[in-house]
Order: sequence, then structure tokens, then C-alpha cells
Amino acid sequence: MNRTEFIIATAFILFVAFSVGWFTCWVVQRFRKVSTADIAELDTMSKALHDAEESRDQAITYMQQREAELTNQLSQTEAELRAAMDGLRDARQEAEELRNYIDKPG
Repeated sequence: MNRTEFIIATAFILFVAFSVGWFTCWVVQRFRKVSTADIAELDTMSKALHDAEESRDQAITYMQQREAELTNQLSQTEAELRAAMDGLRDARQEAEELRNYIDKPG
């Protein structure tokens, strides 16, 4: 093989390698291309996700407020129950004292 044949063979091999690389790049870009419909769908999904997160945050805030209200109401009810039980205890004690006074001979 002389020098000219070597140069031609090398040029041909480089051209084939370039052609295969270019074709591969074109095919990959073709498959990776995102259509405008896909972008619109992604935008719609993004908005729906944002709305869902906002609704979730509102629900969490509402639940925390409701829990605080119910905890407060429970505390008040327990305090009222303690007061009623104390009053009942005092009334029973007073009734017992009155019975003892009435039953006492004298």
C-alpha cells in the first residue's frame, strides 16, 4: 500500500465514522425530542401538583386549628368536670354531716 492509498483509506474510514456518529446523534435527538403537547401536559400536571400541595397545606392548617380548638374545649370540659365532682363531694359530705347531726341523740 502506497502513501496515496493509505490516505484515501484513512479518509474513507474517518468519513464513515463521522457519518455513523452523525446518524446516531440524529436518531438520539429524534427520540429525545419533546413535543409541545408533552410540554403542555407537563405544565398542566405541574399546576395540578401545585394546587394539590396548596390544598394539602390548607387542610393541615385547618386540622391544626381544629385540634387546638378541640384540645381547648377538652381542657375546659375536664375543668368543669373536676369542679362538678368537687361540688358533688362537698354536697355528699354535707349531707352525711346533716344525717349524723339528725341521727345524733340529744
